[in-house]
Amino acid sequence: MDLHLGDRVYLVTGGTRGLGFAASRALVADGARVLLSGPHESSAAAAAELLEADAGAAGRVAWIVADNGDPGTPERLIAAAEEHFGRVDGALVSVGGTPPGSVASTPDDAWRAGFESVFLGAVRLARTLGARLVADGEAAAAAGSLTGTGGSIVFVLASSVRVPLADLAVSNGLFPGLVKMLAEELGPCGVRVNGILPARIATERVRRLDALSGDPDEVRARRSAEIPLRRYGEPEEFGRLAAFLLSPAASFISGAMVPLDGGAMRAI
Repeated sequence: MDLHLGDRVYLVTGGTRGLGFAASRALVADGARVLLSGPHESSAAAAAELLEADAGAAGRVAWIVADNGDPGTPERLIAAAEEHFGRVDGALVSVGGTPPGSVASTPDDAWRAGFESVFLGAVRLARTLGARLVADGEAAAAAGSLTGTGGSIVFVLASSVRVPLADLAVSNGLFPGLVKMLAEELGPCGVRVNGILPARIATERVRRLDALSGDPDEVRARRSAEIPLRRYGEPEEFGRLAAFLLSPAASFISGAMVPLDGGAMRAI
C-alpha cells in the first residue's frame, strides 16, 4: 500500500529509541521526512544517522534535544521542523513510560512528575500542533485543496487506557478520554487524532519491567503464553501501524484507540 508519505513531515517525540524510533524508521522507509526529539544529544544524533543510513535517505531526518516537560518544547519542535523541512504535517507523541508502582506505594512526587512530563507534555504538543495544523488546513482549503489530506496526531498510550495494568498506577490514571476529546475538537478542521495501545512489545523498557518481576526470560515465556498469538510484539510491527495512522491512507480514521497486543486485551 502506498501511504502517500513522500512529501510529508512528522515530529516524533521520544524518537531516539524504542517505539518512537521504530515509528521513525517506518515513516522514513516510506518516504516521509522526520524530526525526532530526545533528551540526549548523542543518542538523538546517532538515531538520525542510523535512520538515514538504513533508508538511504540523506537529508530526510533531523533531530533536536528536547524535554517534553518544558512548556517551550512544542514551539521549538515545530520551528525546527519548519526550518529543516519547510512544513509539518503531524506528530507521533511518544512520551516514555511512567515508573512502576501501585496507587498506595506511588509517592506524590512521582504522580506530579508523570503528570508534567507524560500527560501535560503530550497535551501541550497536541494543543500547539493542532492549532498549527488547523491554520494550515484552512489555508489549503482556501486554495482549493482536496479533503482527507489534513494533519494527523497519534499518541503512544498503553492498554491501560482500557484495562488497568498491575503496578503501573500512574499510567493507568493519566490518559483515558484524551484522544476522543481532541478528535472531536480538531476533527471539524480536518485534523485526525488517534491513539495506539501497545502491550508487551519487545522494547528495552518492557525488558526492564519483566526483570522487576524476577527472571526476565521466565516472565516473558509466562506472559507470552497469556497472549493469543503466543509472543511479544516487535517494534517494527508498532512502527508500521504508527506510519499508517499518521498517513493520508488512514484519512477517515479518527478518535480510534487501536490495540497492538496480539489479542491479549479482553475488553470489547
